[in-house]
Amino acid sequence: MDTPVEELSFEDALKELEAIVSRLESGDAPLDQAIGLYERGDKLRRRCADRLDAAQARIEAIRLDGEGRPTGTQPFAAG
Repeated sequence: MDTPVEELSFEDALKELEAIVSRLESGDAPLDQAIGLYERGDKLRRRCADRLDAAQARIEAIRLDGEGRPTGTQPFAAG
């Protein structure tokens, strides 16, 4: 938990976030520590969401013509 959130990879941020959620759900952390864990968890959640948004923006769908040949790309539209 010493590494700045901005420097964590998506995978490391997600792993730490899962550990924080587990710790908070256990109810073992004193209130002051739970607040700190929650704040760190919120930063990690935002980091993961930002990384996912950036990855989604990079994904492109290939457009095909009537005969199935690639004709170009278009931005990926989720949902």
